[in-house]
Amino acid sequence: MSWLERVRATIPFIAKPRETPENLWHKCAGCGQMIFLKEYEENQSVCPKCEHHGRIGPAARFDQIFDNGVHTPLSTPQVREDPLKFREQKTYPARLKDARAKTGEQDALLNARGEIEGQHAVVGVQDFAFMGGSMGLAVGAAFVAGIEAAIADKCPYIIFTAAGGARMQEGILSLMQMPKTTVAIQQLHEAGLPYIVVMTDPTTGGVTASYAMLGDVQLAEPGALIGFAGQRVIEQTIREKLPEGFQRAEYLLAHGMLDMVVHRRDLRETLARLIGYLAPERQAAA
Repeated sequence: MSWLERVRATIPFIAKPRETPENLWHKCAGCGQMIFLKEYEENQSVCPKCEHHGRIGPAARFDQIFDNGVHTPLSTPQVREDPLKFREQKTYPARLKDARAKTGEQDALLNARGEIEGQHAVVGVQDFAFMGGSMGLAVGAAFVAGIEAAIADKCPYIIFTAAGGARMQEGILSLMQMPKTTVAIQQLHEAGLPYIVVMTDPTTGGVTASYAMLGDVQLAEPGALIGFAGQRVIEQTIREKLPEGFQRAEYLLAHGMLDMVVHRRDLRETLARLIGYLAPERQAAA
């Protein structure tokens, strides 16, 4: 016991310091302002000061997108873990264990089925908090399972991307998910069903080079970082300074790589409208 604590214990009329929860405030990554956490969450994790869109996981996303938050999670496909016996500072199984404990998720991509303003859809969400949303065998298998569920339900598949790229611990096997997911999208198209992509911050690497850029409609949240290689790598390669806001959603929209940049509060309404445009007969039949 410290000297100050002993003094406080012997003088009963000295008020004890009140404990304040550490998670009472949120510091905005955009403007640096401290925001009351409850206010931040009630605003869908968007800063009320600067409109910066914070990163959110599958649970929050499903609650925001589906009607009244009602949805049915799809089971996560089982894949072989640590197929290359990868070793670094930590073993790959140890990193997976840490990520699962941190997020409560099996891997970086989760799927759920439900209704968006009364219209059925299967939605997949990548979680950047799970090893940077990296694409490996589990993500590839979950993506294909989401597509197969959409085909079985005769409804659109909507994917919210957030990734740093392929998962290095799985080497060439992670890169094989790029053609694998592309084939799955083609199967969805052959069934006459829409594939809608919503890119969130950040969407980069092999995910951008595959299923993130193959949507029938390409959406993004404001300010989302979208690209393949990093800005510094590109500048070093072309030996030129890149323009302000390069690789941000608004820049890509202005240069024809996106169809819309949509605020988080408007996403559910926008997706419902797109489903009505792209699959009206399917929804009527359902």
